[in-house]
Amino acid sequence: MEIWPAIDLRDGKCVRLQQGDYQRETVFGDDVAAIARQWAALGAKYLHLVDLDGARDGKPSNVPAVAAILKATNLACELGGGIRSEENIRELLDLGLCRLVIGTLAIREPDWFRQMCRKFPDKLVLGIDARGGKVATHGWLETSDMLATDLARAFSKEPIAAVIYTDIATDGMLAGPNLEAMAEMTAAIELPVVASGGVTTKNDVAQLAAVPMAGCIIGRALYEGTLTLPDALEAAEDRAGGRAAGDAKGRE
Repeated sequence: MEIWPAIDLRDGKCVRLQQGDYQRETVFGDDVAAIARQWAALGAKYLHLVDLDGARDGKPSNVPAVAAILKATNLACELGGGIRSEENIRELLDLGLCRLVIGTLAIREPDWFRQMCRKFPDKLVLGIDARGGKVATHGWLETSDMLATDLARAFSKEPIAAVIYTDIATDGMLAGPNLEAMAEMTAAIELPVVASGGVTTKNDVAQLAAVPMAGCIIGRALYEGTLTLPDALEAAEDRAGGRAAGDAKGRE
């Protein structure tokens, strides 16, 4: 299972919001490039970047900070937040990002999103943020009547890199992930599903790997020290090794 440390960007700083609430912000650092280098030094291979200003305003707003992160490391970085046009997609991929996360516009303009998936195969990630199993949009400020699993199924045949499924109720709360919701999403589609929200301990990572999830995004827990990146990586690798050993035994 891939481990994606998160860097959420607001006004060029690394922050975290509780349950997507812009009024409940904690600033963890001004030097986002230094934070990226820190995760790389601890063994990260990937980074999940979120442009919080972009998600709220509908246009990429932290491009200089993203560029600084890309320059500082060789990590595979994905970005979500405010990506609303083909021009946005081209510019951000040209910047050096490995893939882009699109959520709100996939709901509002599904035909456009399908077209973009085909123009940029395996470069786009469907970001599904849910509250109570229903899709939330516009930087989590609005909740629709659409079930998260129905949205995922609607795009399941497109050349999408992955689905990132965020449970807003647990995000930034350090209360553990919504394992039931994550398992439901994984069972609903054949695309890789990356879990986001609530990961707090090494055991949380192990439980998500056992679902199994394709990846796991970790934010506040890494910054507040309830979980270290080496421990998270170890949990993901241990679970993967355990499954491999079990499969091998079963074939004997």
